[in-house]
Amino acid sequence: MLTEQAVLQALSSVQDPEIHRDLVSLDMIRDIRISGADVSFEVVLTTPACPLKSRIERECREAIATIPGIGRVEVRMGAKVAASRPMAGPGGIPGVKNSIAIASGKGGVGKSTVSVNLAVALAETGASVGLLDADVYGPSIPLMMGIHRMPEIDSEQRILPLEAHGVKLMSLGFILPDASTPVIWRGPMIAKTLNQFLHQVRWGELDYLLIDLPPGTGDAQLTLSQTLAMSGVVIVTTPQDVAMTIASRVLVMFQNMKVPILGIVENMGTFICPTCHHETPIFSQGGGRKASEHLGVPFLGEIPLDGEVCEGGDEGRPILLRNPGSPASAVLRRVAQNLAGRVSVEALKS
Repeated sequence: MLTEQAVLQALSSVQDPEIHRDLVSLDMIRDIRISGADVSFEVVLTTPACPLKSRIERECREAIATIPGIGRVEVRMGAKVAASRPMAGPGGIPGVKNSIAIASGKGGVGKSTVSVNLAVALAETGASVGLLDADVYGPSIPLMMGIHRMPEIDSEQRILPLEAHGVKLMSLGFILPDASTPVIWRGPMIAKTLNQFLHQVRWGELDYLLIDLPPGTGDAQLTLSQTLAMSGVVIVTTPQDVAMTIASRVLVMFQNMKVPILGIVENMGTFICPTCHHETPIFSQGGGRKASEHLGVPFLGEIPLDGEVCEGGDEGRPILLRNPGSPASAVLRRVAQNLAGRVSVEALKS
């Protein structure tokens, strides 16, 4: 007779490919139901954006098939995002499971564009996602997400984030009278504003809060590193040697601040022709991967230069929505999946 113990024994041979532990010891097998020789169960992944979901399901079916006399097998794939840092107390944001900084060593590498599209890609999987525009000197998230109005204040004097494309949003750009208004602030004002956006915004329950940082190693980066227990940081760079050198400085800064490095993203490494769809290197290629190997940090992917990505940002309609079947959209989804996988690994280390 088929037993729950026999099912668990068979599934204990299946490992999570990123965490390198078996699904049973990770408590990822839930709700086992047995009817004669038939069995059904749920695999609760650590993120709905798991890049290896189909592989895990296949290996579960193969493992169950080894049980003698097994009948029909139903595998339900679910997900529950783990929190990599405490959500309450010092360094935490109530309800926010994972806070992820998106950083760059210099401007012009497409960091905000990457932040917007990663947020949308994660939300597409069913995850609850927020995006905080921490670039107070050049807030661009309102334009890129196609929304610009003053946020409301609730009865507890907390800011209610705006929402677009399934992502909760907060930016100084929502508060400024127009996009041309300059922000002339010293460090203490930046620190105060960022702390307000982190702790006085009613973010609610979020699986991921992405934080789009200004370029460099200034006040915003230090404020976040010192006051927020971040899940980690993603470094965005272009493939040129000078960009990689500058990005390495930012990476070392976060390492010195004990912030986990989730990985490097190489942006604008190749150009995709809109007519023939041929992909051509325009600067150099592979710099991000080489840097990740040299620095010993994960490489999350190479994002090509696509005119539609830029047009989508200008129109407030990210390319994942503007042209979901484009090569750039496919790459951005893979990068988001790789990022979610890295966050899960860090969460299970905590």
